[in-house]
Amino acid sequence: MVTTLTSQGRITLPAAARRQLGLKPGARLEVLVTEDGRLEVIPLSESVQALKGMVPKPAKPLPLEDMARAIAEGAAS
Repeated sequence: MVTTLTSQGRITLPAAARRQLGLKPGARLEVLVTEDGRLEVIPLSESVQALKGMVPKPAKPLPLEDMARAIAEGAAS
């Protein structure tokens, strides 16, 4: 994807990139310059609520005891 820098220092993200990243008007982005002189554009999440629905519900709910055990095992490692 190619874009052009305007005289005001602005660029337009191509529509394909916006779709792939799920960006909507007003989305906030962090732009980083890497050590090798490349730019990285990182979308910033608006809120935790924007994450709703990203992970499907499990087919079978887990008992609280199983969840607590998995959390404890994860914290131990």
